[in-house]
Amino acid sequence: MYDPADQRTCLICGDRATGLHYGIISCEGCKGFFKRSICNKRVYRCSRDKNCEMSRKQRNRCQYCRLLKCLQMGMNRKAIREDGMPGGRNKSIGPVQITEEEIERIMSGQEFKEDAPEHTWGNNGDSDHSSPSNGASEGNQPSPASTLSSNRSVEMNGYTAALRDQYINTSMSTHYQLLPHLFSYAAQSGLLAPQPRSLYPQSHPLVLQLVAAEDLAPLTTPMLIEDGYKVTQVELFALLCRLADELLFRQISWIKKLPFFCELSIEDYTCLLSSTWQELILLSCLTIYSAQIFGDLADVTAKYTPSDDELQGFSEDGMEVMERLIYLFRKFHQLKISNEEYACMKAINFLNQDIRGLSNISQLEQLNKRYWYVCQDYTEYKYPHQPKRFPEIMMCLPEIRCIAGKLVNVPLEQLPLLFKAVLHSCKSSLTSYRTGPSPCVTTSSGN
Repeated sequence: MYDPADQRTCLICGDRATGLHYGIISCEGCKGFFKRSICNKRVYRCSRDKNCEMSRKQRNRCQYCRLLKCLQMGMNRKAIREDGMPGGRNKSIGPVQITEEEIERIMSGQEFKEDAPEHTWGNNGDSDHSSPSNGASEGNQPSPASTLSSNRSVEMNGYTAALRDQYINTSMSTHYQLLPHLFSYAAQSGLLAPQPRSLYPQSHPLVLQLVAAEDLAPLTTPMLIEDGYKVTQVELFALLCRLADELLFRQISWIKKLPFFCELSIEDYTCLLSSTWQELILLSCLTIYSAQIFGDLADVTAKYTPSDDELQGFSEDGMEVMERLIYLFRKFHQLKISNEEYACMKAINFLNQDIRGLSNISQLEQLNKRYWYVCQDYTEYKYPHQPKRFPEIMMCLPEIRCIAGKLVNVPLEQLPLLFKAVLHSCKSSLTSYRTGPSPCVTTSSGN
């Protein structure tokens, strides 16, 4: 039977609407996003002009503009149940019109600060994807850790109570059990004085398992060119393809060595790899293989001279990717990511429960949480005097995803010029880059 509701479109992104949610016609995706944003009191940022396109394909690019449009279109935050459970507070509540001042107070987080008791870091999250995830589908900021109510906390091998005791280090209501909102944590980290402590017993073996799954040996793709040889665009492109092939093969081998390999289906692994392989390759190039990438490969690209037509035809997408890659390289170089942190970041990025087509989302969410907390535990233990290190590391992941998403829009023939520009700029900022096969700092001797 024809149902006119099937023809309705979401007022936020234009996707197929599933009904009236929080006062307006919207899709399941925007309904869940609005609920998580309000329940978890999230504060987003827009890297552009706060006027990003909202469509089914683009809605995940900018969380700030997505929430802004939810409020502008009349989504009613008072219709969300205070306990965070499914179902609205009052089905009769319709859309609401609020002033620009009220919207600004919500977007800046000022309203949340006034409503929340002093020194509390969050409210109850919803049950679907409110966990500390890698945030791949939610735009330019990582999905922060939400605070879950005590009767809905996730069972993760005894992590709940231990995390409360270890990460908070203060007595607090049983209503707040897990971790603070990531950005609130970064801003308020001064409240937690760095204190020497031991690593949580379960964190150490999990980190070792992840590091053991990595192939830290130098890349075998030949990247040495004799002096005086002029590399052509075709030759450089062929080298980049060979390098990508080797890096992709290493990612496939890595998956088979993961400690949770037997816990998920082959279908889910295939789906995860097909959606994240570019991000995994970028992450490895910026960390464990950076000595070769920004050393040997940079030397090869230096022998390539682009034509005037190539320079003039360089796209805006290429320029944006170049700028973002250079920024990210400098950020990683500043942080000096350890092998252990890299291994955790890679697992967190890979275990993205927001990817479409997955069959066991709840299990992926729990695995993602496990390694999120392991990474935080390890980082805070190893670098007690760098309280902002963990959020800074996690905030690199959505930038990697953004770059990977934009890289597919760069014409293939422009890739040689793109990599030449990036590698030249990054190499020039290094004082010494040939430090062995893995530039990640070792962690066997102190902090």
